[in-house]
Amino acid sequence: MVDDSASEQARRPVVQALAAVLVFAGVAGVLWAQAALHGSSDEGPASCSSDRHKPGKHVSAARLCTALNRSDLPVLLGTPQEQAEIAYGSESSAKDADGTKTPSSEAEVDLKTYSVKLWASDDDLRVREFSGLFASDMESRKVLGHPAVLYSDNTISLRFNLGGGKIDSGPGGIARHLLVARDPKDGGGSLEIAVWRQDDVPPDDTALFRVAERVLPTVPGWTGG
Repeated sequence: MVDDSASEQARRPVVQALAAVLVFAGVAGVLWAQAALHGSSDEGPASCSSDRHKPGKHVSAARLCTALNRSDLPVLLGTPQEQAEIAYGSESSAKDADGTKTPSSEAEVDLKTYSVKLWASDDDLRVREFSGLFASDMESRKVLGHPAVLYSDNTISLRFNLGGGKIDSGPGGIARHLLVARDPKDGGGSLEIAVWRQDDVPPDDTALFRVAERVLPTVPGWTGG
């Protein structure tokens, strides 16, 4: 196992992404709780909390949520009859080998058929460094003139046995990820977007690219190509 600083930094963003996606199945009680926290779909599309974005490199989770929770998101996903049922963001940080903490933000929007997640990474690593390093199916792509990597990840399925009070976990469906450089020159920092389906059917790559091309340019710090 290599434990030098460069290797630790190179692993961090994709490892975070691989560990971040969860798909919940058979969770009537959990869905009820989420509806209570974020608003029932019967009351209209879920909304994000708001904040005052401060100028700088770091993008807040609330701002990511606002960028992702677009009114046309269901159309971009190919499910125009649906609406956002849950929308939220969260903040975290990762510690480098030298003890430096790098902030990280993420946001998720769930619909009946699809879930979409967006991450923002503030590190100095370049997207092209990841191609072929972490997953055998990583493909180099371009998104609006920015270097990008397309890859797959298995979600985790959590099943709640409300009667027995147990939680069973197992492999879920496939999530498709796009890791995209924030600027065309790939000078460091990235945005990552992932889509997966609630029924474990493989998601549509066309939908993923449609969402990425509309959402990413609206995130603070994105530089046009």
